Amino acid sequence: MAWSDLEIVRAQISREDAVFCEVIYRCSFGFPVVIKSLPEKNGKPFPTLYWLTCPYLRKEVAKLEEKNFIRKYEEIIQKDSEFRRKLLEAHKETIKRRNELVKDEKIKRLLEGVGTGGIRDFTKVKCLHLHLADFLAGIDNPVGESIWNMIEKKECDNGIYCRRLLKNLK
Repeated sequence: MAWSDLEIVRAQISREDAVFCEVIYRCSFGFPVVIKSLPEKNGKPFPTLYWLTCPYLRKEVAKLEEKNFIRKYEEIIQKDSEFRRKLLEAHKETIKRRNELVKDEKIKRLLEGVGTGGIRDFTKVKCLHLHLADFLAGIDNPVGESIWNMIEKKECDNGIYCRRLLKNLK
């Protein structure tokens, strides 16, 4: 049975109401890894532009979050001005790309100063998954790049994580 990208993404993130726009990055097995989301949901702003949907990578990133890497990155942001500058530019690029999709001026104004994942204070890190998704979507995000470099194995074997999810949908 052939599955649509939307069906696969819904299985990956366990949500029926994903504001799915398109697949931005795929694994070597053809499954979505990063998707672009629409910046509006039910007439309200939805600030997350890129979602990491790959169950394997989400698990790997969660391991880093459990090891307090969010706090570690926030310390780096405070101490390293070049890292902080690059992260600010990454947030600006996310805002620019997201604004290109926004049709409603009111929503555009509400999202104007909101970076990756809806964060307002660009010296803080909300979620490592968001930064990796931005990086894999082609944004020069230093947090996302660092995370990607820490993950030794970049994908699961034979797409097994997604194949299991889809098997359960039959």
